[in-house]
Amino acid sequence: MSDTSDSPVHQWTFLTNHSHILVCLADDPSLRIRDLALAVGITERAVQRILAELEQAGALEKHREGRRNHYRVRFNYPLRHPLEAHCKLKHLLNAIGNK
Repeated sequence: MSDTSDSPVHQWTFLTNHSHILVCLADDPSLRIRDLALAVGITERAVQRILAELEQAGALEKHREGRRNHYRVRFNYPLRHPLEAHCKLKHLLNAIGNK
């Protein structure tokens, strides 16, 4: 049997980029967009879009401290898909080792 670790089948992940951003910010609410982009493996522009979507949805709050943005993950925010709507964001983050 050959090693298929580089095959496209192994390139997908269980979590979305939105959840990856939340995982990072739950661990460090002062991460810069550049840091988030590097951690998640997406562009800074994509991070900006995701942050705006999360903030608009109410899953994330942003506030300025000097020249930096700081984020507050709303851990009691309900997950959005009907299959997991009975869970809160804190359940997801707890399951993967954050907060």
